[in-house]
Amino acid sequence: MSTVFEIHTGGVGLYEFTRDVAGWVSAQGRESALLTLFVQHTSCSLLIQENADPEVRSDLQAFFERLVPRSDHPAMTYLRHTYEGPDDMPAHIKAVLMPVSLSIPIVGGRMALGTWQGIYLFEHRNAPHQRRVVAHLTL
Repeated sequence: MSTVFEIHTGGVGLYEFTRDVAGWVSAQGRESALLTLFVQHTSCSLLIQENADPEVRSDLQAFFERLVPRSDHPAMTYLRHTYEGPDDMPAHIKAVLMPVSLSIPIVGGRMALGTWQGIYLFEHRNAPHQRRVVAHLTL
């Protein structure tokens, strides 16, 4: 069983889509399975992260901006892939550092996420994008 989640982003940030995935998993009626999520893009990532305190998301975003600044930053002058904008190559680097797929056990018909865990698409580009995440449920 597979489906595709379309996630509209408004620029850099973490976009939670846990409820959408949970609803789809529930509708499949499987008590036990393995859910795989895979993002079909090279400039964003998937994360399981805390969904209680929004400061966690803003701190993660700030950390990765410091770790991999835009290509117009003086520390990034070595980058050659710059024709798609100063956020493009840094977005690819961030996507290499973070997962682009997730595996989540389904137990008792629900995702086995912890109390404060949510599923996020981490958009690394400044401009809005329409992102596709493929979900596949395996028995």
